[in-house]
Amino acid sequence: MASNRTIDEALLRSLKVDDRPLTDDESELLQRALSHRSLQGAGIGYERLEFLGDRVLGLIVADMLLTEFPKEEEGAIAKRHAALVRRETLADVAARIRLGDYIMMSEGEHAAGGRENPAILSDVCEAVIAFLYRARGLDGARDFIWQNWITRLESAAEPPRDAKTSLQEWLQGRGRPLPAYRTVGRSGPDHAPVFKVAVQVNGLDPVSGEGRSKRAAEQAAAQAMLKTLQSMP
Repeated sequence: MASNRTIDEALLRSLKVDDRPLTDDESELLQRALSHRSLQGAGIGYERLEFLGDRVLGLIVADMLLTEFPKEEEGAIAKRHAALVRRETLADVAARIRLGDYIMMSEGEHAAGGRENPAILSDVCEAVIAFLYRARGLDGARDFIWQNWITRLESAAEPPRDAKTSLQEWLQGRGRPLPAYRTVGRSGPDHAPVFKVAVQVNGLDPVSGEGRSKRAAEQAAAQAMLKTLQSMP
């Protein structure tokens, strides 16, 4: 097993569970949330907890948004929600509290950059949220999410507009056909693939973008196309 930090007071403070010692069952659950499937003898890793944490995060963020933006319509709330629960946001939160240092994984996964892999960081962050829900209830999960998401939630005066939507609106506003996306490549190992997507706009050469998921690659391609269009006379 690759060297990782032992669960310590710094981690427990970050998770807001340093008010009392963890029970044996809670300690075991937290270790499972931090166990990558590459670890020999890990049994069930964090995947089941990740599944639960995704739902808990979605519920709490939705409740936060309805409280913070009581006059916004559902469509605007949905855009904010999507931005706050996406993989990139989770990975950023995990990196900020140094969650990667505590993930238990194989030497090979560690050597491949597993502790900095956004997909793994995102998944483990969701698994840890599930641990908090199981160990301290919905309030425990809410305390952690509030601490790490409230600034992100409050910093956007307007609902975020993703690059694909912006590109579509730019083209529609000028009476032009909608863009077409296609996957043109995939590289990297199975656990950390990198997708390449090209976007075609009528009358222009295709522009491509890369990302850890097809969605992220499409967004990168759309952003690149927007820059091309906006730089044209």
